[in-house]
Amino acid sequence: MGIISWIVLGLIAGFIASKLVNHTGSGMLMDIVLGIVGAVVGGYIATALGMGGVSGFNLYSIIIAALGAVVVLLVYQAVTGSRRTY
Repeated sequence: MGIISWIVLGLIAGFIASKLVNHTGSGMLMDIVLGIVGAVVGGYIATALGMGGVSGFNLYSIIIAALGAVVVLLVYQAVTGSRRTY
């Protein structure tokens, strides 16, 4: 995947994760960073479970990246103690 694909995948995955955990977005830049880190974490976890990692710009990869981003966001909130409630 090219850098543009990673950014778009990261934006989509980060936005989905932010909506699932916070019910609001975290801002475009934070959503992109969260989604890219989530794609790496989700790909690692999925590969460790034998499911295959992020393979390209497709629905499976978006789901894996979003789940990884949810994990990253929950860990981030646990470490920093920050939590938005709306």
